[in-house]
Amino acid sequence: MDKQTILQERFGFRSFRDGQEALIDAILSGRDVFGVMPTGGGKSLCYQIPALLLEGLTLVVSPLISLMKDQVAALKEAGIPAAFLNSSLTAAQQREVLRRAELGAYRLIYVAPERLLTDSFLAFAAGQRISLLAVDEAHCVSQWGQDFRPNYLDVPAFVRRLPRRPVIAAFTATATAEVGEDVVRLLELREPLRLVTGFDRPNLYFDVRRERDKTAWLMDYLEARRDKSGIVYCATRKTVEQVCEKLRAAGFAATRYHAGLDDAERRENQEDFAYDRAAVMVATNAFGMGIDKSNVSFVIHYNMPKNIESYYQEAGRAGRDGAPADCVLLFSPGDVITAEYLIENGSEREQLDEALRAQLLIRDMRRLRQMQAYCKTGGCYRAALLDYFGEAHAPGCGNCGNCVQRREEPSGETVEEDLTLAAQKILSCVRRVERKNGVGLGETMIVRILTGSRDKTLLAREYDLLPTYGVMKDCKRPLLHEYVRALVKQGYLLQVPGDYEVLRTAEKANRVLFENEAVLWRHAASKQTRPGRKPAAAGGPGAAEQSLFDRLRGLRAELARQAGVPAYVIFHDASLLKLAELQPATELELLTVSGVGEQKAKKYGRAVLAVIAEWKQEQQGKKSSKAKKKEPQPPLHLRPEQLARYVCDPDGISMTEFARRLTALKEGGEAGELTGRQLSEQLLTEGYLKEQSAETDNLRRRPTPAGESVGITLTERSGKDGRAFTMVTLTEEAQRWLIGRLSEGLIME
Repeated sequence: MDKQTILQERFGFRSFRDGQEALIDAILSGRDVFGVMPTGGGKSLCYQIPALLLEGLTLVVSPLISLMKDQVAALKEAGIPAAFLNSSLTAAQQREVLRRAELGAYRLIYVAPERLLTDSFLAFAAGQRISLLAVDEAHCVSQWGQDFRPNYLDVPAFVRRLPRRPVIAAFTATATAEVGEDVVRLLELREPLRLVTGFDRPNLYFDVRRERDKTAWLMDYLEARRDKSGIVYCATRKTVEQVCEKLRAAGFAATRYHAGLDDAERRENQEDFAYDRAAVMVATNAFGMGIDKSNVSFVIHYNMPKNIESYYQEAGRAGRDGAPADCVLLFSPGDVITAEYLIENGSEREQLDEALRAQLLIRDMRRLRQMQAYCKTGGCYRAALLDYFGEAHAPGCGNCGNCVQRREEPSGETVEEDLTLAAQKILSCVRRVERKNGVGLGETMIVRILTGSRDKTLLAREYDLLPTYGVMKDCKRPLLHEYVRALVKQGYLLQVPGDYEVLRTAEKANRVLFENEAVLWRHAASKQTRPGRKPAAAGGPGAAEQSLFDRLRGLRAELARQAGVPAYVIFHDASLLKLAELQPATELELLTVSGVGEQKAKKYGRAVLAVIAEWKQEQQGKKSSKAKKKEPQPPLHLRPEQLARYVCDPDGISMTEFARRLTALKEGGEAGELTGRQLSEQLLTEGYLKEQSAETDNLRRRPTPAGESVGITLTERSGKDGRAFTMVTLTEEAQRWLIGRLSEGLIME
């Protein structure tokens, strides 16, 4: 078997992605490698394929339990024997894994860095032929990286204790040149092939928004994506709790994750998200490093992260399957204060000496300023990110908030506005504040003074007594913020860091204040209003393909439930979208779909093809029925005396059975009937039922809180084949309520 055959038969891909083949060939030739590849770029295959071609065992150093579980589950689905060793296993289970490994049962074993130098693991490793040591998330070895893990420094010591040095392969998605040098040096890589395939993720849409009410914006955003899965990152545990509570109260399937929760709840919440029982994960940066969930359609940063590395890694958890996805950062000046506090009071550097701590503090503050600059840029967001990582790029990407804004403006026109009078008012206000408190104030407070805000803090400090208080009350605050930023950009104002960032006047400001120097502002014609943009994650297939895609997601959910793995381990969304588009009819056609290898085709092909065939037949039937003229069915009319004969079922019944029993109350010669579908549509229209994704259990409609209040519920039942299913049920209470509605004259059309 060769690498190409493994790629196609085991993993279902026809060709290698950029950089994969070169890294694999180097490993197979016995050379160390260091690969920097974007999230979703296929790093795992670079060591998984060699693991099947090299003699002996491959060890994978991995930082998170959840990542190990997902990787091993995916390998088993592809027919590749693998296991993990971590604290989620009992001592007996760990011994069993090692016993089976000694018998040659596995090709790959995933292990946490903390376990490498334990006596039991060293004893095991000494007796194995370890051909390859893969270090995933290798940036964790560097104290200059954003996720420093001291135990990663144990890797070289572990290698030196082995009877034979294996090939070492290190991989990461985010590493500056400085961190990359650390990885090579600290892991003691020997003349490695160093390959950077690039940091760009073209399928990701980047945007930064300044929203007066972040929660309201988030609610609106999620409302349009109830069938999508995503992550909302918050800076603090308190914010996670608040945002999650608000989302749940609004009816969103949200869960939470932060270091303040106990281990059991964190595991349960992460599994709820991985298994799509919860669509939205609200979390601190404690969640997600290396997360392998492929169908994350959006990552929202509720607060600004502390540095660009963290932001890009967290944002990169969206769109791993290559489908369009959104990465939106909700920025506010208060985020800067929070980030500074977290940097100054974080516990990550407690074990380091004082000199190094001071050095890292300076570095972290510098990175924070770079993060701020990204949030405030008027240029291409993608270009700003790629600049940071030192990657060449086009001037604009066409797929970020600023580029889309310019594209949507007529001919990308710009205008030049005389800002002199406004500039004099703003600069005068900033200077008067400087004289009053000797320090200055942040941008938000300056804008509030100029617009005459009744903010309690402002009034308590008597800023309302300044001559510039309220002098720009007729100017809208978002536009005034733009004016301030224009003055910063042109050098009339300085942003000075301190306990929080404040505005100070530059020497250049004197020319505007005292010499009437003109200030011109060149900007996009519609700069004052941010154009609406339909984010990538809201897009998708056409209506017909969408219905097949939903059907396939329902099948995938059932297959995942039976296998006890997350749905994306069975098939990624990108594969399902391709299946919905191509609609294969044979196993041979099925194998042309990316992500469907021979192993999966063997296991799931028959079920997938059956769903597609059934869907096609239904579509054909719909076309045929449309071609025939059909007399409209009159609605069901029942008199109160007829309804009085209805006997409620105390055990609860389906809507179809309820409709059948009502129709049976008709007397001879009376027209009309009622179906369960009609009843369901009526209850949906009135808000007693709601539409939802079929991702988890193939159930398209569920009772709303209003429906539950009248007795509409969900019930687990068993079919004739013994399989369990969930259905919407009308309890005795709901039946009585509906009979009452019908008695009052409600007609089911």
